[in-house]
Amino acid sequence: MDIVLYALTALLYGGLAVAGWRAHRQAASQPMLESVSPLSPAAPLPAGGRGLAAASAGMSMTTRVVTLAALLAHGVLLHTTIFPHDAMVFGFAFALSAMFWLGAGIYWIESFFFPLDGLRLLVLPLACIASLLPLVFSGVHVLSYAADPLFKLHFLIANIAYGLFVIAALHAILMLLVERRLHAMRGGALARGAASNNGWLSSWLDTLPPLLTLETLLFRLIGAGFVLLTLTLVSGILFNEQLLDRALQLDHKTVFALLSWVMFGALLTARKVSGWRGRAALRWVLASFVALLLAYVGSRFVFEVLLHRPVV
Repeated sequence: MDIVLYALTALLYGGLAVAGWRAHRQAASQPMLESVSPLSPAAPLPAGGRGLAAASAGMSMTTRVVTLAALLAHGVLLHTTIFPHDAMVFGFAFALSAMFWLGAGIYWIESFFFPLDGLRLLVLPLACIASLLPLVFSGVHVLSYAADPLFKLHFLIANIAYGLFVIAALHAILMLLVERRLHAMRGGALARGAASNNGWLSSWLDTLPPLLTLETLLFRLIGAGFVLLTLTLVSGILFNEQLLDRALQLDHKTVFALLSWVMFGALLTARKVSGWRGRAALRWVLASFVALLLAYVGSRFVFEVLLHRPVV
């Protein structure tokens, strides 16, 4: 049964990714027509005119339904593989799979309100790869407290927070690419020509919403993720106290989780107080996400794959 769910999930994600990139290439190859770029309200589209404008208009109903089917298949797969019977199996591969499942789900909800086809072309291939990782890295068994309600709450909140930060990190990467392209286009005719003729990357960025819209979405995601990360740390402390009779255990996971919490909190504070934005803020987002990734996924990868030591 599990192998059927793995195959179905990968087939749906992979099919959507291939169809999305194929449609994008066809749209980008259409002759340039007078239109308006989402990057600037007054600038013509560098390439692909009407085709790219249509591509950035949002998902079709068929694509939405198939994406929902992929999310449901992935969700059932995660449930059956992480919680077989009364046991629990988890590891860095399962953590990545769950993160990208939630990230794809958050993207799917976002797409009802904003045209984010450019993000879909990035999220779905990554979700496809992540969904298959547990086949290669089987994880570890967690038996002692898997059924504890407080642990389940902690587990759920943590994974939703990670999903939000996955999408936030992808937003930040796209924004850095858009900013770099805008600076190149403002740097003179030669730079503008190079920026507008940069093949698939240029046409891909043309499908994104305006930079200010991406920025608004980014900080909404970070704000929601920060709240859930705070709840994750609090529930983790409570659970640790219940299980080990001590509130805080300063291991590698806790240190990196606290570091990422401080970094995201500092980012939101600087944004609120001084309106911090631009490349420096985006790089700070990515650095904070890396710290969060190291808090659990990175440490488990080191223990499970490099050191061959199970860790709970």
